[in-house]
Amino acid sequence: MTPPLVTVAHGSRDPRSAATVRALVDVVRTRAPGVSVYESFLDLSAPLVTDVLRALYADGHRAAVVVPLLLGSAFHARVDLPALIEEVVAGCPGFRIQVSDVLGPDPALQEVALDRLASAPHRRGTGVIVSAVGSSNAAANAVVASLASRWEERLGVPVSEAFASAAQPDIPAAAAALRSRGAQHLVVASWFLAPGLLPDRIAALAREADPKAFIAKPLADDPRVADVVVSRYASAVSGLLRQYA
Repeated sequence: MTPPLVTVAHGSRDPRSAATVRALVDVVRTRAPGVSVYESFLDLSAPLVTDVLRALYADGHRAAVVVPLLLGSAFHARVDLPALIEEVVAGCPGFRIQVSDVLGPDPALQEVALDRLASAPHRRGTGVIVSAVGSSNAAANAVVASLASRWEERLGVPVSEAFASAAQPDIPAAAAALRSRGAQHLVVASWFLAPGLLPDRIAALAREADPKAFIAKPLADDPRVADVVVSRYASAVSGLLRQYA
């Protein structure tokens, strides 16, 4: 039996976030014919990943693949999700759950984020901010800083990372750093999958720093994101089959 694919996003009090995730999962279904695909969330939105997995077990499934819709491997990926999976397995004897890698920083997602900047005004003295959620995990933040460094070389303009919470630099600090390097206009790239409270905070702070700042959209409505989800699923299925071998 082909194991079901259970996507799991963080969840948000902002209904736009869950709606965006559901739209992404609809595209994943078209990219993975023959696979049962379900959306779920860690918190704040329904259905919860634990509820979806327990329902699959009750329906007779004894294997499933969970794909985290996360752009960084931080606390949610390293601690929250494994704990929830362990909780489900403890109550569902014989249930094998394989968790894939997170989505980011897949090269396809980087291309989506860069393509979002194509409609930004072409102005001399532009600086780019790569905006992301931020984490207490230094390695997760370093991935975003690495993106900024590579994009600066590729775009030929000053680029800085900036975080919405839990890490520095924030948007004001990133904007000040870019201005010290000659940037007069801000372009804000999004390293977020869906709209929500934190992207809104990023946009508000960027417009305080530059009222004409260009704010790129989050990534999830690009079909290439669905393709990355399917790729993560395929890799995880291979791992699941090795367990059975």
